[in-house]
Amino acid sequence: MHKHLRLTLATATAVALTGGLLTFAATAATAAGSAAVSAADADFNGDGLADVAVSATGTYVDGKAAAGALTIVYGGGAHATITQNSAGVPGSAEKNDYFGTDTAYGDFDGDGYDDVAVGAQGEDVGSDVDGGTVAILWGSAAGLKGGMTVADPRPTKHDGFGAVLEAADFNGDGKDDLAFGTVSASTVDITRGGFTRSGATGGSYTVSAAVHSGDGWGVQFLQSGDANGDGVEDLIVNGFELDTEEGYNANFWFPGSASGIKSASYQKLPAGIITDVGDTNSDGYDDIVFGLAWDEGIAGAQLGGAALIGQGSASGPAYGDVQTIDQDTAGVPGGGEAGDGFGAELDLGDVNGDGHLDLVVGTPGENLAGVADAGSATVLYGAADGSGITGAGAKFLDQNTAGVPNSNEKNDVFGSDVHIDDLDGDGRGDVIIGALGENGNNGAVYALRSGTDGSLSSSAGIYTSTVGISGSGTPALGANFAD
Repeated sequence: MHKHLRLTLATATAVALTGGLLTFAATAATAAGSAAVSAADADFNGDGLADVAVSATGTYVDGKAAAGALTIVYGGGAHATITQNSAGVPGSAEKNDYFGTDTAYGDFDGDGYDDVAVGAQGEDVGSDVDGGTVAILWGSAAGLKGGMTVADPRPTKHDGFGAVLEAADFNGDGKDDLAFGTVSASTVDITRGGFTRSGATGGSYTVSAAVHSGDGWGVQFLQSGDANGDGVEDLIVNGFELDTEEGYNANFWFPGSASGIKSASYQKLPAGIITDVGDTNSDGYDDIVFGLAWDEGIAGAQLGGAALIGQGSASGPAYGDVQTIDQDTAGVPGGGEAGDGFGAELDLGDVNGDGHLDLVVGTPGENLAGVADAGSATVLYGAADGSGITGAGAKFLDQNTAGVPNSNEKNDVFGSDVHIDDLDGDGRGDVIIGALGENGNNGAVYALRSGTDGSLSSSAGIYTSTVGISGSGTPALGANFAD
């Protein structure tokens, strides 16, 4: 049974953290919503440059194994590492908290700075072992500073609160809501926007999905976007289907509305792990990108993986066409091989600045020149006429590619997570790639800047030593980026 990397590794990694919140040079804030940052980018310090939150859930903190940490890669080049022992962060670092299990960003308090919600699925809450917790860390001109705990709406109904997060405006009121899933339950909790620093919210409600619950079978992933073009963001829920004995992977689309998400209104979608949502073909409807990396029972998965793009429509995504791209698609480098994991992670953004979405695909299980699981990533570009993602001109990236730091090594799993953000405000999306297996599972992040000539390069990687995390244990930096 497949489990997403960010959740699987949360239970298997540990590290020692040297120091708490790192200091960094603050940049004077510009007006929130600067033209340099798109709505799809996080900007925690309001400087107009996109920022990226990277989890290292296996991090040791003050001797506590797998307490977890979150590293912020600021667009201006600074870094900061935050734990539950950092000043102003709720709670305290404890063994197997897995702070950073999942993350989601939005401007939750409406002050013009993006904030980030951080889950710690292993947190013991009073006598509730592994009850889990979620903290919102507040954006400011100096970056993320301080935070508050989000109340679990139903603490007796599940364990692992904070394991699965998604932020979106599901009722169109202009306020970011937070959706919570757990792998111990099939119900999604949604807390309405209206978050304040004193702990107030707009209230909570639940959505039931037709997936298994209990013993790791509950909600696996959440994603959001406007797939029917009505101006209100929708919720997509991933889990293991109830009506099949084998429990094959399944996805369900719930449309947003003025009253939020309703359990009775949903469409079943193609199987695969939902990884991003965006209008890939410029028709006004967001499309849903699914990864078919290693899921059993899914056509194409046994050949090394694939990416599916389910087209949105006025009637919902179940009525749109489905496009399949794999390593055997014309123009796509490489070839499909068992265990490659093509599609394990995917992200949409405009890499070349032509106004059309591109897709970066992680292939963390790729074997390269006899090096097992070195990993790779592939950039698939949107057609110049805006008609969608194609294999034409695709760019293959590994650690032996010119401009990519380091070199291919066994079990680096380069491509463990992938992201596109404009880190330097030049109008082109930069490609950020995680390699959670780098340096004996210390992990690493490679922020490749997009050049006017189409190049993608970085002068150096971001390693545990770069951001103040000890090389002891297995922190797995780069296993998960906030989205």
